[in-house]
Amino acid sequence: MWKIVVGFILFAALALYMLSKGGNIDMGGEKHGADAMHIPEATASVPTAPAAAAPSSAASK
Repeated sequence: MWKIVVGFILFAALALYMLSKGGNIDMGGEKHGADAMHIPEATASVPTAPAAAAPSSAASK
């Protein structure tokens, strides 16, 4: 029985250590609204469609 308690304590300590090293982890619970969704906005510098292929007139010479 004592082995189960020691194992749980070790597992909990390892889990807390991993969570503390993980970076920005929010343990605050469930969030609602637009602010909760961290979706990056598309920038104007990123093309939305692939560029048209250049004519191959130089390759035929």
